Amino acid sequence: MGNQKGKIIILSGPSGVGKGSVNRELEKDKSLHLKYSVSMTTRASRPGEVEGVNYFFVDRDTFEDAIQHGELIEYAEFIGNYYGTPRNFINEEVAKGKNVILEIEIKGATQVLQREDPESLVSIFLMPPSLAKLEERLRKRGTEGDDVIKQRLDKALIEIPLKHRYKYIIENDSVENAVAKIKDVLLKEGTLDISSSESYYEKTRAKVEAIILDRYKFIINN
Repeated sequence: MGNQKGKIIILSGPSGVGKGSVNRELEKDKSLHLKYSVSMTTRASRPGEVEGVNYFFVDRDTFEDAIQHGELIEYAEFIGNYYGTPRNFINEEVAKGKNVILEIEIKGATQVLQREDPESLVSIFLMPPSLAKLEERLRKRGTEGDDVIKQRLDKALIEIPLKHRYKYIIENDSVENAVAKIKDVLLKEGTLDISSSESYYEKTRAKVEAIILDRYKFIINN
């Protein structure tokens, strides 16, 4: 990307919509210049987790100091532990020309959308094809009981109407289709080495404009 700065890519959506699966596929394409954000947390590290790779592990006082000094672009507390995204890490990677992916829940995404420069963001809401399909995906995980699944579905009913806060809404009917659409969004947004005019969106718009001009040029000119 030369000297071009990257952007912050917000990829959000209800739990179980497939954010992780989509991100794993996106990560395979090195032409996207992606860098995944590393969160800061107060929870203890688990076996196999690496400092600075999986998380930045800090104590509660350090995290709360970071909140007070505006060093996090978003944060939340969950089951007694803080989780947040360090601003310096994001800024350094963006300055290098990386497109930094934030795979975050709706609450965190809302904070980023409210606090950061819109020109530095590409916000994408990943939609399930239906609530029935979302429930099916949650059950396929096999990691949670009926009560937790119900809580996640109830939360999804609250979160899905917030999709219009995002610039792009992409349905994850299949990982392949969702990944293709996200790649086109990144191309359209000028975050890649290829001209944005090569995106499917821009090519389609040019075709539609040409059809309108051809069929209605008399009305336009008169």
